[in-house]
Amino acid sequence: MDTLSLLARYDRRLPRYTSYPTAVQFDARVNRDVHRRWLAAIPDGATASLYLHVPFCRSLCWFCGCNTSVMNSVTALERYATSVQAEIARVASAIGHRLPVRQIHWGGGTPTALPAPSMQAIDAALRRHFVIDADTEIAIEIDPRTLPTTAESDLRALGIGRASLGVQDFSPAVQDAIGRHQSVAQTRHAALVARVAGACSINLDLVYGLPHQTVASLEATVESVLEIDPDRVALYGYAHVPWMQKRQQVIAEYDLPDAVARLAQQARAGTMLAEAGYSRIGLDHFAKPSDRMALACGTPALRRNFQGYTVDDADVLIGFGASAISALPQGYAQNATRTADYLASIEKAGFAIARGLALTEEDGLRRAIIERIMCDLAVDVARLAKNAGVDFATFDDVWPKLESLAMDGLIRRDGSVISVTEAGRPFLRHVASCFDAYLDPETARHASAI
Repeated sequence: MDTLSLLARYDRRLPRYTSYPTAVQFDARVNRDVHRRWLAAIPDGATASLYLHVPFCRSLCWFCGCNTSVMNSVTALERYATSVQAEIARVASAIGHRLPVRQIHWGGGTPTALPAPSMQAIDAALRRHFVIDADTEIAIEIDPRTLPTTAESDLRALGIGRASLGVQDFSPAVQDAIGRHQSVAQTRHAALVARVAGACSINLDLVYGLPHQTVASLEATVESVLEIDPDRVALYGYAHVPWMQKRQQVIAEYDLPDAVARLAQQARAGTMLAEAGYSRIGLDHFAKPSDRMALACGTPALRRNFQGYTVDDADVLIGFGASAISALPQGYAQNATRTADYLASIEKAGFAIARGLALTEEDGLRRAIIERIMCDLAVDVARLAKNAGVDFATFDDVWPKLESLAMDGLIRRDGSVISVTEAGRPFLRHVASCFDAYLDPETARHASAI
């Protein structure tokens, strides 16, 4: 089938499947009391990953879908950091024993928007309440435009081992349209600072489908990115959801590339990265062949969570800060999204859980199936169902949905084994969506799947 016909059939809005069920299904039945019970049930010997959300930036990028706002008051930033420390202490108390930590991820927003002493105080709180050692990978998201002059010593003090730098597109026309002006020199400098500070892995984030973006502008950006020589590259599709993020209303829809142009941009950037020697990882990641993520590709070690693709093998993910999500065996628990609500909840009760979802046995199985599709581009549904003790007939409604994908050459099916073809890789979310029992195709809650 030709590209236009494929896009006519599959140009839909779908989740990114960084979790299943997705956050759209969360509700207030999971509250702080439920969360405390789940934390208390974490057994001795379990391992954890920790996510720290800093919802602040120096300025807002109009394309951004993250939970962040502008905050320049040092007092307000310090208050937030104090609340995160209080939350860390209360969560650790609920667990009742010190968990070994596999990974710490500072996300945002811009984590370095916090004063360095506040970041160090949060780090100290983590080390008091959890077991953090030389094997713990500590990662941070960096905005090259606002890197503090003390960044090298600040990052070294936190023990940073991996840094992720946003790029998007270096084209001046695109940068004008998204409200983010960032030079190649700034980006190169930030990568160098992170490496000198101890980061042995640098990740650069690119975005396609931006306003006024073309294949040519993205080609030039990829060429500049390759000169910086990152260990990993993420190639995300722009998620235009102005009904969720009001700042995106600045971007006119008629300035956005259509589905055909988006697919062409994705294909060209992916080809350039592959030709430069990077291994393709799942839907939108690339890594040097020697990178841990590339080595994990095709094995159960490659996972997918709220930060995207990862090689994190921890038993639980615990989130701290406004909007942060914890993923525990029983389900998901999310903190209040608005910073003011988060601060009030922490200062009053020590916890800020506002919503979440308790997983059923079937949810757990569907989550495992979707994760393997997104990571491996293949899954044996019958094997996973048998391991979970779930009747394989549960998926009788799925096979007709997959049949059209097979007829279009996007997947192959051999009994209960589904394999995504290379032509089907851009449609990976469509394959995963066949197993989504909650998806409502009539709603527009999600971004374009292409």
